[in-house]
Amino acid sequence: MFALQLLQRPLFALLLATASSLSLAAAQFEPQIGQEGKDVIWVPTPNALIDKMLDAAKVTANDYVIDLGSGDGRTVIAAAKRGARALGIEYNPDMVELSKKNAAAAGVSDRATFVKADIFESDFSKATVITMYLLPQLNLKLRPKILDLKPGTRIVSHAFTMDDWQADETLTAQENGSYSRTAYLWIVPAKVEGTWKTPQGEIALKQTYQMLSGTLTSGGLSMPIQGKVRGEQMSFAIEYDGIVKGNRLEGTIKGGGGAWAATRTGK
Repeated sequence: MFALQLLQRPLFALLLATASSLSLAAAQFEPQIGQEGKDVIWVPTPNALIDKMLDAAKVTANDYVIDLGSGDGRTVIAAAKRGARALGIEYNPDMVELSKKNAAAAGVSDRATFVKADIFESDFSKATVITMYLLPQLNLKLRPKILDLKPGTRIVSHAFTMDDWQADETLTAQENGSYSRTAYLWIVPAKVEGTWKTPQGEIALKQTYQMLSGTLTSGGLSMPIQGKVRGEQMSFAIEYDGIVKGNRLEGTIKGGGGAWAATRTGK
């Protein structure tokens, strides 16, 4: 029995020392710029650009912001400081724990949460605003899922575009007064392609992301039209402003044309 105790004590001491070392390493974790992640290396977005991104997305306390690849949590925390509920999705568990500590230090743990997850397997359909700093090919991989989000959802990407889906706005911010950073804003458009019947005739629309083209037929005459949809808000070059409500379009023709409504009959 005595011999067994002698053997057990060094083993116990070794286990205790190992546990202490692991605990200390976790407590001292500091991310390094350029460190490899699952899909990208970690390079933080400058705080000045984060502010511009959240300004462009018009983030308020009514929003639910989700940051895809949230790193050290700075974008989520900045959104939470504006009163928004915010979620960071991050694959690196050390980054997740660091983000939680940063949120606690900033006093926003009640509004800023973080999960260890794969962004491509995550549900972000409840977001009103999505922020990200990913690579172009990752943006493209996410694009179909983003386009299926609720119309009006704001998407802001640091540095990288969505290929042929043109941004609704481009914004820049200076880093350290010299190096300029760029971000892009998209507003998820309502899906309006199809034929819309009206008391005055019909509109046949083709849609490429937020850009519209087609023909307006009325009184036996047809004319080409160009337009744009921003969330649920639609406008045409014929000086028409309308709002999409499911399969119904309501609006007014400018210049004294009065109220004008249409119902979609097919795609």
